[in-house]
Amino acid sequence: MDRFVSQFSLLPTTCISDAMNGLNNLHPSIKPLKEEYKLAGRAFTVQIPVGDNLAVLKAIREAKPGDILVVDAKGDTYRAIAGDFVVGMMQTLGIGGLVVDGVIRDIVGIKQLNFPVFCKGTTVAASGKAGIGEINIPISCGNISVQPGDLIVGDADGVVVVPQTVEQEVLAKAVEKLKKDEEREAKIVGNPEAAKKHLDKLLSQ
Repeated sequence: MDRFVSQFSLLPTTCISDAMNGLNNLHPSIKPLKEEYKLAGRAFTVQIPVGDNLAVLKAIREAKPGDILVVDAKGDTYRAIAGDFVVGMMQTLGIGGLVVDGVIRDIVGIKQLNFPVFCKGTTVAASGKAGIGEINIPISCGNISVQPGDLIVGDADGVVVVPQTVEQEVLAKAVEKLKKDEEREAKIVGNPEAAKKHLDKLLSQ
């Protein structure tokens, strides 16, 4: 795990989002299948047409351990891009997680794997394998541009994308935001007078 992935993995997505002014969050419909799921890693991007997942299989074969598969499935919620067997192969090969602007199937089996999957939900219909699609190219996922190698961080609140060009700056801002949040919480929570003063300060601005 590279240094930036390791450090970002310790931060909540809310602080990372705040460090980017809330501009690089995937659409809030893309959520973890379990609230406890977290992921952090480099994007291995996949672009597929609706209903064809052969490029997903190619990505599984070519991605490096720790990579996050980020799949542009055009937001389709009728055909699944993967089921429990395919997701199980991702886990077996050490992939760090799956983020898809679309849906999966075999949700019970996938949850039993305890492998972090972030998606729009589940369906019963499978995809075909006509062979159309591309990997490791710039894509749009959840209305956000994702470049191969961008840093992907996900938790119960959603998924954020940190472009490689600004990851050092964003990391510093996110760490500072977390520190300030923790200091504020320690000072105010459980202290009615401090809470009132804080509210008065906010309302007077």
